Amino acid sequence: MKTTVLGFILFLLTCACLAQEYKSIWPEGKMPNSRGMKLELLEKGERITQVAEPGLYRFLPAKEENKGAAVLILPSGGYQHLTYNWGGFQVAKWFNSLGVSAFVLIYRLPTSPDLKIRHKGPIQDAQRAMKVIRSSAVQYGIDPGKIGVFATSAGGHLATTLGTHTEDFSVIKNDTLNDYSFKPDFQVLVSPVISFGKYAHGGSRENFLGTSPSEEMIEKYSNELQVSGDTPPSFLVHAQNDRSVSPINSILFYEAMLEYGVEGSLHIFPVGSHGVGINNSSELTDMWPELCEKWLKEIDVLD
Repeated sequence: MKTTVLGFILFLLTCACLAQEYKSIWPEGKMPNSRGMKLELLEKGERITQVAEPGLYRFLPAKEENKGAAVLILPSGGYQHLTYNWGGFQVAKWFNSLGVSAFVLIYRLPTSPDLKIRHKGPIQDAQRAMKVIRSSAVQYGIDPGKIGVFATSAGGHLATTLGTHTEDFSVIKNDTLNDYSFKPDFQVLVSPVISFGKYAHGGSRENFLGTSPSEEMIEKYSNELQVSGDTPPSFLVHAQNDRSVSPINSILFYEAMLEYGVEGSLHIFPVGSHGVGINNSSELTDMWPELCEKWLKEIDVLD
């Protein structure tokens, strides 16, 4: 009997800890671009296909290992679902091993029936998430000038939208976060979707912009065309044999970085397909996390 009671208490404590890990990013009743529908969270096989309430999972390093930097992680999934574990939690744990605080965003997908304007939903959530992290910098021992973004695949498109676009879709009336910047201080992009032009990932473009986007919208959200001198330093990784998202996405973005004098580093590995992760089947491709860590030190994110 005592064992049963103790087990139940431990279960409750575990549930309480898990509940504290997730934080909604919008004040109740103030989420913009919403029709007011009450949606359920839909998930299957560690893939979220419908988001009920956008928010952040926080992963914090031990206090004595905290380097004072943070990263917003945007899970992949072609703007159709969110691979929150492989493209979120596992990456967060790696950043924690570097002493970096990590925040995984569960953002609204543009396919959500609740959205008034489909493409604005994920952008609003990503912009708001960056503001939430900056507003909590003191609480988590973070330098507000060392908050970057990490993303893979379609998450890379959302990340580069944060890094290259200036229009703020996340402003809400009488909110204390309105004055915080949503712009990341650095970007780490792995197998990223960036272009919506010739080398676009068709599924991501269609989910984001709809079935018949105008040429104006395609150009606006082809983020290699939006690079400027204000684009944050960027580290790009891609596999030459990626048949899902062409490595030319990364190459075009890096060419634009060179044109505007944006600091960065580009790595195209021979193999890895569209599954480049923390651990890979190729020893060469496996080098990217080490290279990324050295790059973060080089740009003074990791002191």
